[in-house]
Amino acid sequence: MNQKELNEIRRRFKLDKNSISKIFGCYVNSNKEIISWIDASMGLMQQEEQEMYLGLLKKTLSGALGKNLVDITFSTAQVADSDEHRLLQTMRQTELKDPASREDFCRRLIDALNMGETNYLILLAADTYDVPHKSRDDEFQADAGDTVYRYFVCAVCPVKAPTLELRYDHDLNEFHPGSTGHIALAPELGFLYPAFDSRAANIYDLLFYAKNPAELHQEVIDALFRVEPPMSAAEQKNVFDTALTEALDQDCSYDVVQSVHEQIRAKIEDHKESHDPEPLELTVSDVGCILANSGVDTEKVEAFKANCEKQYGENAALNPVNIIESRKFQVTTPEVKISIAPENSYLIETRVIDGRKYLLIPADDGVEVNGIGVNIAADQPQE
Repeated sequence: MNQKELNEIRRRFKLDKNSISKIFGCYVNSNKEIISWIDASMGLMQQEEQEMYLGLLKKTLSGALGKNLVDITFSTAQVADSDEHRLLQTMRQTELKDPASREDFCRRLIDALNMGETNYLILLAADTYDVPHKSRDDEFQADAGDTVYRYFVCAVCPVKAPTLELRYDHDLNEFHPGSTGHIALAPELGFLYPAFDSRAANIYDLLFYAKNPAELHQEVIDALFRVEPPMSAAEQKNVFDTALTEALDQDCSYDVVQSVHEQIRAKIEDHKESHDPEPLELTVSDVGCILANSGVDTEKVEAFKANCEKQYGENAALNPVNIIESRKFQVTTPEVKISIAPENSYLIETRVIDGRKYLLIPADDGVEVNGIGVNIAADQPQE
Protein backbone atom coordinates (compact mmCIF):
# COMPACT_ATOMS: atom_id res chain seq x y z
CA MET A 1 0.00 0.00 0.00
CA ASN A 2 1.18 3.51 -0.70
CA GLN A 3 0.47 6.61 1.38
CA LYS A 4 -2.52 7.75 -0.70
CA GLU A 5 -4.16 4.34 -0.47
CA LEU A 6 -3.52 4.23 3.27
CA ASN A 7 -5.04 7.69 3.73
CA GLU A 8 -8.08 6.69 1.69
CA ILE A 9 -8.83 3.78 4.02
CA ARG A 10 -8.06 5.83 7.14
CA ARG A 11 -10.82 8.24 6.11
CA ARG A 12 -13.30 5.37 6.36
CA PHE A 13 -13.12 5.45 10.17
CA LYS A 14 -15.67 8.22 10.59
CA LEU A 15 -19.30 7.77 11.60
CA ASP A 16 -20.67 8.79 8.20
CA LYS A 17 -18.04 7.09 6.04
CA ASN A 18 -18.05 3.38 6.93
CA SER A 19 -20.46 0.45 6.87
CA ILE A 20 -19.23 -1.20 10.07
CA SER A 21 -22.28 -2.68 11.76
CA LYS A 22 -20.69 -4.59 14.66
CA ILE A 23 -17.63 -4.68 16.86
CA PHE A 24 -16.40 -8.17 17.74
CA GLY A 25 -13.57 -9.50 19.87
CA CYS A 26 -12.80 -10.39 23.45
CA TYR A 27 -11.32 -9.13 26.71
CA VAL A 28 -8.30 -11.16 27.88
CA ASN A 29 -6.45 -11.17 31.20
CA SER A 30 -2.71 -11.57 31.79
CA ASN A 31 -3.14 -15.34 32.27
CA LYS A 32 -4.40 -15.62 28.66
CA GLU A 33 -7.93 -16.29 29.92
CA ILE A 34 -10.88 -14.80 28.03
CA ILE A 35 -12.89 -12.76 30.53
CA SER A 36 -15.68 -11.87 28.12
CA TRP A 37 -16.59 -11.92 24.43
CA ILE A 38 -17.51 -8.76 22.53
CA ASP A 39 -20.42 -8.72 20.09
CA ALA A 40 -21.69 -5.14 20.07
CA SER A 41 -23.98 -3.45 17.56
CA MET A 42 -22.76 -0.03 16.42
CA GLY A 43 -26.35 1.04 15.87
CA LEU A 44 -27.18 0.57 19.56
CA MET A 45 -24.20 2.58 20.82
CA GLN A 46 -24.12 6.21 21.77
CA GLN A 47 -22.23 8.39 19.29
CA GLU A 48 -19.37 8.90 21.73
CA GLU A 49 -18.92 5.14 22.16
CA GLN A 50 -18.94 4.57 18.39
CA GLU A 51 -16.28 7.24 17.94
CA MET A 52 -14.10 5.66 20.62
CA TYR A 53 -14.19 2.25 18.93
CA LEU A 54 -13.51 3.77 15.52
CA GLY A 55 -10.65 5.81 16.98
CA LEU A 56 -8.96 2.70 18.40
CA LEU A 57 -9.35 0.77 15.15
CA LYS A 58 -8.06 3.69 13.07
CA LYS A 59 -4.85 3.81 15.10
CA THR A 60 -3.85 0.44 13.59
CA LEU A 61 -3.38 2.40 10.34
CA SER A 62 -1.17 5.07 11.90
CA GLY A 63 2.55 5.64 11.84
CA ALA A 64 5.02 5.36 8.98
CA LEU A 65 4.85 2.84 6.17
CA GLY A 66 7.84 0.54 6.37
CA LYS A 67 8.32 1.36 10.04
CA ASN A 68 5.16 1.05 12.14
CA LEU A 69 3.26 -0.42 9.19
CA VAL A 70 4.90 -3.35 7.41
CA ASP A 71 3.75 -5.57 4.57
CA ILE A 72 3.14 -9.25 5.30
CA THR A 73 3.19 -11.20 2.04
CA PHE A 74 1.71 -14.68 1.65
CA SER A 75 3.16 -17.19 -0.78
CA THR A 76 1.16 -18.52 -3.71
CA ALA A 77 1.01 -21.90 -1.97
CA GLN A 78 -0.46 -20.32 1.18
CA VAL A 79 -3.14 -18.48 -0.79
CA ALA A 80 -3.99 -21.67 -2.70
CA ASP A 81 -4.30 -23.90 0.36
CA SER A 82 -3.29 -23.13 3.94
CA ASP A 83 -5.09 -22.99 7.27
CA GLU A 84 -3.83 -19.50 8.12
CA HIS A 85 -4.95 -17.89 4.85
CA ARG A 86 -8.21 -19.84 4.76
CA LEU A 87 -9.08 -18.52 8.22
CA LEU A 88 -8.46 -14.90 7.19
CA GLN A 89 -10.52 -15.33 4.04
CA THR A 90 -13.40 -16.91 5.97
CA MET A 91 -13.44 -14.01 8.42
CA ARG A 92 -13.36 -11.52 5.56
CA GLN A 93 -16.02 -13.20 3.40
CA THR A 94 -18.43 -13.68 6.32
CA GLU A 95 -17.78 -10.10 7.50
CA LEU A 96 -16.72 -11.58 10.87
CA LYS A 97 -20.21 -12.99 11.44
CA ASP A 98 -19.04 -16.60 11.77
CA PRO A 99 -18.49 -17.24 15.51
CA ALA A 100 -16.33 -20.33 14.97
CA SER A 101 -13.75 -18.56 12.81
CA ARG A 102 -13.67 -15.55 15.17
CA GLU A 103 -13.05 -17.75 18.19
CA ASP A 104 -10.40 -19.80 16.35
CA PHE A 105 -8.59 -16.60 15.37
CA CYS A 106 -8.77 -15.06 18.85
CA ARG A 107 -7.45 -18.19 20.54
CA ARG A 108 -4.54 -18.45 18.09
CA LEU A 109 -3.69 -14.81 18.76
CA ILE A 110 -3.97 -15.22 22.54
CA ASP A 111 -1.77 -18.33 22.56
CA ALA A 112 0.97 -16.53 20.61
CA LEU A 113 0.86 -13.02 22.06
CA ASN A 114 3.05 -12.01 24.97
CA MET A 115 1.66 -8.93 26.74
CA GLY A 116 3.34 -9.59 30.06
CA GLU A 117 1.12 -8.76 33.04
CA THR A 118 -1.22 -6.57 31.00
CA ASN A 119 -4.87 -7.30 30.26
CA TYR A 120 -5.97 -6.42 26.74
CA LEU A 121 -8.82 -6.14 24.25
CA ILE A 122 -8.91 -7.83 20.87
CA LEU A 123 -11.15 -5.73 18.62
CA LEU A 124 -12.39 -6.82 15.18
CA ALA A 125 -14.49 -4.87 12.68
CA ALA A 126 -15.43 -5.53 9.03
CA ASP A 127 -16.20 -2.90 6.42
CA THR A 128 -17.33 -2.85 2.77
CA TYR A 129 -16.06 0.02 0.64
CA ASP A 130 -17.54 0.85 -2.78
CA VAL A 131 -14.35 2.28 -4.23
CA PRO A 132 -15.07 5.40 -6.27
CA HIS A 133 -13.29 6.00 -9.56
CA LYS A 134 -10.45 8.49 -9.36
CA SER A 135 -9.84 10.78 -12.31
CA ARG A 136 -6.42 11.84 -13.55
CA ASP A 137 -6.57 14.98 -11.41
CA ASP A 138 -7.26 12.84 -8.30
CA GLU A 139 -10.94 13.80 -8.12
CA PHE A 140 -13.27 11.09 -6.83
CA GLN A 141 -16.25 10.12 -8.99
CA ALA A 142 -18.57 8.10 -6.76
CA ASP A 143 -20.95 7.04 -9.54
CA ALA A 144 -18.17 5.73 -11.76
CA GLY A 145 -16.68 3.12 -9.43
CA ASP A 146 -17.01 -0.62 -10.09
CA THR A 147 -14.73 -2.04 -7.36
CA VAL A 148 -15.88 -3.30 -3.95
CA TYR A 149 -13.21 -3.63 -1.27
CA ARG A 150 -14.17 -5.94 1.59
CA TYR A 151 -11.77 -5.95 4.52
CA PHE A 152 -11.50 -6.24 8.27
CA VAL A 153 -9.29 -4.65 10.89
CA CYS A 154 -7.89 -6.16 14.08
CA ALA A 155 -6.61 -4.07 17.00
CA VAL A 156 -5.00 -5.34 20.22
CA CYS A 157 -5.39 -2.68 22.92
CA PRO A 158 -3.75 -2.87 26.36
CA VAL A 159 -6.15 -2.24 29.23
CA LYS A 160 -5.03 -0.04 32.08
CA ALA A 161 -6.08 -1.21 35.55
CA PRO A 162 -8.31 1.16 37.55
CA THR A 163 -6.83 3.50 40.14
CA LEU A 164 -8.51 4.75 43.29
CA GLU A 165 -8.79 8.54 43.48
CA LEU A 166 -10.48 11.12 45.69
CA ARG A 167 -13.26 12.72 43.66
CA TYR A 168 -15.29 15.78 44.52
CA ASP A 169 -19.07 15.33 44.83
CA HIS A 170 -20.68 18.67 43.89
CA ASP A 171 -24.04 17.71 45.39
CA LEU A 172 -22.60 16.82 48.81
CA ASN A 173 -19.68 19.27 48.69
CA GLU A 174 -17.40 16.44 49.79
CA PHE A 175 -14.58 14.30 48.47
CA HIS A 176 -15.19 10.56 48.18
CA PRO A 177 -13.00 7.72 46.90
CA GLY A 178 -13.82 6.62 43.37
CA SER A 179 -12.34 4.33 40.75
CA THR A 180 -11.29 5.43 37.29
CA GLY A 181 -12.38 2.06 35.89
CA HIS A 182 -10.49 -0.03 33.35
CA ILE A 183 -9.29 2.03 30.38
CA ALA A 184 -8.57 0.73 26.87
CA LEU A 185 -5.37 2.32 25.59
CA ALA A 186 -4.14 2.84 22.03
CA PRO A 187 -3.41 -0.42 20.17
CA GLU A 188 -0.11 -2.16 20.73
CA LEU A 189 -0.47 -4.04 17.46
CA GLY A 190 -3.02 -4.88 14.79
CA PHE A 191 -3.52 -5.39 11.08
CA LEU A 192 -5.63 -4.71 8.00
CA TYR A 193 -6.59 -7.63 5.76
CA PRO A 194 -6.45 -7.73 2.81
CA ALA A 195 -4.15 -4.90 1.72
CA PHE A 196 -5.61 -2.10 -0.42
CA ASP A 197 -3.21 -2.14 -3.38
CA SER A 198 -3.90 -0.25 -6.60
CA ARG A 199 -7.18 0.70 -4.89
CA ALA A 200 -8.38 -2.92 -4.79
CA ALA A 201 -8.11 -5.95 -2.51
CA ASN A 202 -4.81 -7.82 -2.59
CA ILE A 203 -5.36 -11.13 -0.78
CA TYR A 204 -1.64 -11.89 -1.04
CA ASP A 205 -0.78 -9.00 1.29
CA LEU A 206 -1.68 -7.85 4.78
CA LEU A 207 -0.69 -4.57 6.45
CA PHE A 208 0.64 -5.20 9.96
CA TYR A 209 0.85 -2.45 12.61
CA ALA A 210 3.20 -2.22 15.60
CA LYS A 211 3.08 0.77 17.93
CA ASN A 212 6.76 0.28 18.70
CA PRO A 213 8.62 -0.21 15.39
CA ALA A 214 11.48 -1.87 17.26
CA GLU A 215 9.11 -4.63 18.47
CA LEU A 216 7.01 -6.12 15.66
CA HIS A 217 5.65 -8.96 17.83
CA GLN A 218 7.23 -11.52 15.55
CA GLU A 219 5.72 -14.31 17.62
CA VAL A 220 2.26 -13.19 16.46
CA ILE A 221 3.29 -12.88 12.81
CA ASP A 222 4.76 -16.39 12.89
CA ALA A 223 1.79 -17.98 14.65
CA LEU A 224 -1.03 -16.28 12.73
CA PHE A 225 0.42 -15.87 9.26
CA ARG A 226 3.21 -18.47 9.06
CA VAL A 227 5.58 -16.17 7.18
CA GLU A 228 9.12 -15.06 7.86
CA PRO A 229 8.75 -11.95 10.01
CA PRO A 230 10.17 -8.81 8.39
CA MET A 231 13.08 -7.01 10.02
CA SER A 232 12.08 -4.29 12.44
CA ALA A 233 13.30 -0.75 11.76
CA ALA A 234 15.89 -1.12 14.53
CA GLU A 235 17.18 -4.40 13.08
CA GLN A 236 17.45 -2.87 9.61
CA LYS A 237 19.57 -0.01 10.98
CA ASN A 238 21.79 -2.33 13.02
CA VAL A 239 22.44 -4.52 9.96
CA PHE A 240 23.23 -1.46 7.86
CA ASP A 241 25.60 0.03 10.44
CA THR A 242 27.37 -3.29 10.97
CA ALA A 243 27.76 -3.94 7.24
CA LEU A 244 29.15 -0.42 6.79
CA THR A 245 31.72 -0.59 9.59
CA GLU A 246 32.84 -4.15 8.81
CA ALA A 247 33.30 -3.52 5.09
CA LEU A 248 34.98 -0.13 5.40
CA ASP A 249 37.07 -0.97 8.46
CA GLN A 250 39.63 1.85 8.86
CA ASP A 251 38.02 3.78 5.99
CA CYS A 252 34.84 4.24 8.05
CA SER A 253 35.80 7.79 8.89
CA TYR A 254 33.66 10.67 10.05
CA ASP A 255 33.86 12.23 6.59
CA VAL A 256 32.58 9.08 4.88
CA VAL A 257 29.74 8.58 7.38
CA GLN A 258 28.79 12.24 7.04
CA SER A 259 28.77 12.02 3.23
CA VAL A 260 26.61 8.85 3.26
CA HIS A 261 24.17 10.46 5.69
CA GLU A 262 23.92 13.64 3.60
CA GLN A 263 23.30 11.79 0.35
CA ILE A 264 20.62 9.51 1.80
CA ARG A 265 19.00 12.43 3.60
CA ALA A 266 18.92 14.39 0.31
CA LYS A 267 17.06 11.50 -1.33
CA ILE A 268 14.52 11.49 1.53
CA GLU A 269 13.98 15.26 1.20
CA ASP A 270 13.64 15.05 -2.60
CA HIS A 271 11.07 12.28 -2.22
CA LYS A 272 9.04 14.37 0.22
CA GLU A 273 9.07 17.34 -2.14
CA SER A 274 7.96 15.17 -5.06
CA HIS A 275 4.78 14.11 -3.15
CA ASP A 276 5.21 10.61 -4.60
CA PRO A 277 2.78 8.36 -2.64
CA GLU A 278 4.99 5.30 -3.16
CA PRO A 279 7.45 4.68 -0.29
CA LEU A 280 11.05 5.60 -1.07
CA GLU A 281 13.31 2.58 -1.46
CA LEU A 282 17.03 2.15 -2.02
CA THR A 283 18.59 -0.99 -3.42
CA VAL A 284 21.89 -2.27 -2.07
CA SER A 285 23.44 -1.16 -5.37
CA ASP A 286 22.05 2.36 -4.81
CA VAL A 287 23.84 2.52 -1.46
CA GLY A 288 26.96 1.12 -3.11
CA CYS A 289 26.91 4.08 -5.51
CA ILE A 290 26.56 6.44 -2.54
CA LEU A 291 29.65 4.87 -0.95
CA ALA A 292 31.58 5.20 -4.20
CA ASN A 293 30.57 8.87 -4.38
CA SER A 294 31.93 9.23 -0.84
CA GLY A 295 35.39 8.08 -1.89
CA VAL A 296 35.21 4.43 -0.81
CA ASP A 297 37.23 2.12 -3.06
CA THR A 298 35.53 -0.50 -5.25
CA GLU A 299 36.69 -3.53 -3.28
CA LYS A 300 35.15 -2.26 -0.05
CA VAL A 301 31.95 -1.19 -1.81
CA GLU A 302 31.57 -4.75 -3.12
CA ALA A 303 32.24 -6.15 0.37
CA PHE A 304 29.52 -3.91 1.78
CA LYS A 305 27.05 -5.01 -0.91
CA ALA A 306 27.80 -8.69 -0.33
CA ASN A 307 27.32 -8.30 3.44
CA CYS A 308 24.00 -6.49 2.96
CA GLU A 309 22.68 -9.06 0.50
CA LYS A 310 23.59 -11.81 2.94
CA GLN A 311 21.68 -10.12 5.78
CA TYR A 312 18.78 -8.49 3.92
CA GLY A 313 18.45 -11.02 1.10
CA GLU A 314 19.12 -10.70 -2.61
CA ASN A 315 17.45 -7.82 -4.45
CA ALA A 316 16.43 -6.32 -1.11
CA ALA A 317 14.96 -2.82 -1.09
CA LEU A 318 15.95 -0.73 1.91
CA ASN A 319 13.77 1.91 3.50
CA PRO A 320 16.15 4.89 3.96
CA VAL A 321 14.08 6.21 6.87
CA ASN A 322 14.97 3.03 8.74
CA ILE A 323 18.73 3.08 8.10
CA ILE A 324 19.53 6.68 9.04
CA GLU A 325 18.17 9.26 11.47
CA SER A 326 17.10 11.92 8.97
CA ARG A 327 16.35 14.50 11.67
CA LYS A 328 19.73 14.31 13.36
CA PHE A 329 23.29 13.29 12.64
CA GLN A 330 24.84 11.10 15.28
CA VAL A 331 28.40 9.95 15.88
CA THR A 332 29.28 7.37 18.51
CA THR A 333 32.73 6.47 19.84
CA PRO A 334 33.62 4.36 22.89
CA GLU A 335 33.94 7.56 24.95
CA VAL A 336 31.35 9.94 23.58
CA LYS A 337 28.08 10.24 21.70
CA ILE A 338 27.48 13.35 19.61
CA SER A 339 24.13 14.45 18.16
CA ILE A 340 23.71 17.43 15.86
CA ALA A 341 21.17 18.77 13.38
CA PRO A 342 22.07 17.32 9.94
CA GLU A 343 22.41 20.74 8.34
CA ASN A 344 25.05 21.64 10.94
CA SER A 345 27.14 18.47 10.68
CA TYR A 346 29.85 20.46 8.90
CA LEU A 347 30.62 22.12 12.26
CA ILE A 348 32.34 18.94 13.44
CA GLU A 349 35.82 18.53 11.98
CA THR A 350 38.32 15.71 11.83
CA ARG A 351 41.96 16.52 12.55
CA VAL A 352 45.21 14.63 12.94
CA ILE A 353 47.16 15.84 15.96
CA ASP A 354 50.52 14.23 16.76
CA GLY A 355 49.65 11.32 14.48
CA ARG A 356 46.25 10.61 16.10
CA LYS A 357 42.80 11.24 14.68
CA TYR A 358 40.43 13.51 16.61
CA LEU A 359 36.95 14.97 16.27
CA LEU A 360 36.85 18.70 16.89
CA ILE A 361 33.51 19.64 18.44
CA PRO A 362 32.54 23.32 18.59
CA ALA A 363 31.02 24.88 21.69
CA ASP A 364 27.65 25.28 19.97
CA ASP A 365 24.13 25.07 21.34
CA GLY A 366 23.15 22.85 18.43
CA VAL A 367 25.61 20.10 19.38
CA GLU A 368 24.62 17.60 22.08
CA VAL A 369 27.49 15.69 23.66
CA ASN A 370 27.06 12.83 26.12
CA GLY A 371 29.99 11.04 27.74
CA ILE A 372 33.61 11.85 28.49
CA GLY A 373 35.10 14.99 27.00
CA VAL A 374 33.68 18.36 25.98
CA ASN A 375 35.49 19.75 22.97
CA ILE A 376 37.61 16.93 21.57
CA ALA A 377 36.77 13.20 21.43
CA ALA A 378 39.54 10.77 20.45
CA ASP A 379 39.39 7.49 18.52
CA GLN A 380 37.91 6.60 15.17
CA PRO A 381 34.19 7.48 15.10
CA GLN A 382 31.43 5.16 14.02
CA GLU A 383 27.84 6.18 13.23
